[in-house]
Amino acid sequence: MATTDSSALALLQLRCPHCHEGPLFTHSAWNITKFSDMPGQCPVCGQTYEPEPGFYYGAMYISFAFAVAIFAVTGVLLYYLAGDPDLWVYVMSVAVVTLLTTPLVFRYSRAIMLYLFGGVHYDPRRKAAHTSAR
Repeated sequence: MATTDSSALALLQLRCPHCHEGPLFTHSAWNITKFSDMPGQCPVCGQTYEPEPGFYYGAMYISFAFAVAIFAVTGVLLYYLAGDPDLWVYVMSVAVVTLLTTPLVFRYSRAIMLYLFGGVHYDPRRKAAHTSAR
């Protein structure tokens, strides 16, 4: 995959915050049993993905923000597109949308946590330095 200088694009592609090339996760988001597996470090530049033990506990707050947004958007869409249905329709719809988006919410919560609070910054020379050190 081509390297991008944009941290926002690298975040959306779930790439390493340091080299913007290595993947943050080892399996597809739709692999139900392994969607949360992350390598210990970037396979391209060697950057560690867990700056300290328990680092990703903070991602729960980001995940909560995603959940609130999912609830609100689902509720508003149902209200306007389905003509304010019964309460059970709201509850079931929010539950289904939440379950379907769980792998993506989990991954992006961790990625945002790493990008914002991991103390890692993009360095386009990092890949070249790591490759030549091998």
